[in-house]
Amino acid sequence: MEYCLSVGLSFETAATALKRLYEQEPEFANAASERRFMLWWDSQERSLSLVEFDLERAIASLKSGQPVIPLWLDRIYKQLNSKVKGVE
Repeated sequence: MEYCLSVGLSFETAATALKRLYEQEPEFANAASERRFMLWWDSQERSLSLVEFDLERAIASLKSGQPVIPLWLDRIYKQLNSKVKGVE
């Protein structure tokens, strides 16, 4: 949640993204999960959609001025792990 909020998503949008992430990857908080997703602007739905990360699709979206927010579970887990270690 913190990551989603830190990239500028509203609380509602961040909560929806996490719900979709949990539906697609129930073990997303597991350190072994290395799947990479992105929140990508779906112009037909007129909303952010959670899809598997695709570099070409991300670049095309950015070139057209649309947002792309990476959700790389391995990196998010590393950030969480380092924060937890810093608290101990």
